[in-house]
Amino acid sequence: MIGREGSVRTYAEIGVPDPHHPITHHRGIPEFNEKVAKINTYHTELFGYYLGKLKATQDGDANLLDRSMIVYGSCICDGNSHSHENLPILLAGRANGTLKPGRHVVYPKGTPLTNLYMSMLDRMNVRPEKIGDSTGKLEHLTDL
Repeated sequence: MIGREGSVRTYAEIGVPDPHHPITHHRGIPEFNEKVAKINTYHTELFGYYLGKLKATQDGDANLLDRSMIVYGSCICDGNSHSHENLPILLAGRANGTLKPGRHVVYPKGTPLTNLYMSMLDRMNVRPEKIGDSTGKLEHLTDL
């Protein structure tokens, strides 16, 4: 976990001395949005570095990224309104060939994020009946 939505961590090292969580409640103030974008860019760069390290680490006939499933994103799209729709989620890795990365897939409005978790667990041969508000598993993680 790089950061939590409720974090009050500051980012002085990238020029954002303000606590993260309060500035996500931007109230339409452009300066707050710019600071949050700067933090998000920093987090994304750290995530990219992590993925690069996984890809560079061999594990038998593949690399650690090929063997992994890693979710990166947020459970809130807009901190100001606490919107839980159109979430910015990235699923990285190939999960031993059970995922096809490198695509942008849009699911119908109202699809719970927990459906992604159900799909991920299925790839690990863990099959709970339900997680939270899940309604099933996601399609199109290996095709399209």
